[in-house]
Amino acid sequence: MNYQPNDVAPIALFAYARKEHLRQTVQSLLSNPQSILSSLYVFCDGPANEKIKGQTEEVRAYVDAIQGFKSVTRIYSDANLGLARSIIDGVSYVLERHGCVIVMEDDLLVSPHFLSYMNQGIQMYFDEPRVASIHGYCYPVDEKLPDTFFLRGADCWGWATWQHAWRNFESDGQALLDRLNASDLINEFDYDGAYSYSGMLRNQIAGKNSSWAIRWHASCFLRNLLTLYPAESLVNNIGNDGSGTHSSPTRAFDQITSTNPVSLKSISVVESTVARDAFVRYFRTQHSFPQRVFRKLRAFL
Repeated sequence: MNYQPNDVAPIALFAYARKEHLRQTVQSLLSNPQSILSSLYVFCDGPANEKIKGQTEEVRAYVDAIQGFKSVTRIYSDANLGLARSIIDGVSYVLERHGCVIVMEDDLLVSPHFLSYMNQGIQMYFDEPRVASIHGYCYPVDEKLPDTFFLRGADCWGWATWQHAWRNFESDGQALLDRLNASDLINEFDYDGAYSYSGMLRNQIAGKNSSWAIRWHASCFLRNLLTLYPAESLVNNIGNDGSGTHSSPTRAFDQITSTNPVSLKSISVVESTVARDAFVRYFRTQHSFPQRVFRKLRAFL
């Protein structure tokens, strides 16, 4: 199905075994006035073992009772697919039916203005070939950023895309790394050496992680595609408390979700050097390099 301007985008929400995190995520979505107009698809992965089965059953019981959206479609997997396959398959599933999607995981708290911003961005840039996605999270930099801005590549904490953009997703991590090396783009990909995204990609290739997010980022980066960000974050990730399957505790990326609506205005579809430089400085100064890389690699699995 092709996306039509003024459509309200469906939401794909991915859950596993954290009922309380999921409950908070759903409640934050319901704080958005557009929730009643939004079709919600909830994808629940199957338990990896008997030990976790009780938690996954609690999650599904909660999902069975979710109300407040235009519709709720529940998709429960008997097998344990893992987060990467769950998201890749789930995003593709919703895009085939709607042409666009807002993607959420079960540990993201959003502002009451999140859905409005995401839908405005989807509508404004749906026919702009250089824009791959809309993103709701922004790193807690101390510097003044433009109200909205573009960065090269893609991101994964509360994001949206269209079917035509998702077709750029390359699942072969080695092919992505080879192209980055051949084009001499590793340093730029790593934010001038401030953040080892290439290390994350190498770990995915080696089987040390199964990150879909690093492959989505690299796929868009190599095609010189852009993602729109807000200066004030509309998302806070509460999953970096050690509760996630692949995460370790950190407060490095904590954000207070903005209480202000984001007004989208027409801006040049080019990467913001101001924002990129601010991100580079943040990555370099927030934590020691080894800690920063380790935590981010775990958070992106």
